[in-house]
Amino acid sequence: MRVSGSNVYLVIGIAGIPGSGKSTLATRVTSGLNALQPSIAIAVPMDGFHHPRCVLSQMPNPQEAHFRRGAAFTFDAPSFLSLVQAVREPLAETTPVVRAPSFDHAVKDPKPDDIPIYPANRVVVFEGNYLALDKPVWRDVAAMMDELWFVEVDFEVARMRLVRRHVEAGIVENEEAADRRVRESDLLNGREIVENRLEVNEIIPSQQDDAWAHS
Repeated sequence: MRVSGSNVYLVIGIAGIPGSGKSTLATRVTSGLNALQPSIAIAVPMDGFHHPRCVLSQMPNPQEAHFRRGAAFTFDAPSFLSLVQAVREPLAETTPVVRAPSFDHAVKDPKPDDIPIYPANRVVVFEGNYLALDKPVWRDVAAMMDELWFVEVDFEVARMRLVRRHVEAGIVENEEAADRRVRESDLLNGREIVENRLEVNEIIPSQQDDAWAHS
């Protein structure tokens, strides 16, 4: 793929439930493209658009907001839409670097302007749970993608991956607590994602191996 002669970015969205393997697929796609043409592609996760913990604490039910962090209502969807709109602007000699936030797992909050998207990065691969969600703001995000893909995974496979991830990341103390969080939050989000999925260009089956262990 060569898009260097175009005056627009090629924008791909990868959606899926928690634990499906979205970030792994995004990394594979961008790494493969960059092997053909260095710096042509960049992966941008949606994680940086988590509401900070201070915002969650101001919500009507702070305890639920913190426990359900990762649900659609705990993301700053309008800011994510603004980022995609900035990337959709036609490229010119004066096109500035667009900056996206990342998520700092050490402090458990977003890190502003941490991911630079340069004009040379002509293929931008966004990945996140809600990129194909048929609900306000998210459907506007989906409409701006040139390609929208969905990573499909069995819920039990996702549950096992997420339990392991939560324990390894120190989000919870043990597998029992991790399993509760997965069942009462992550998989609830997964049901919302599957039951309200927009039409997509591609459905990609997730593989049950270590290469698809993260999302």
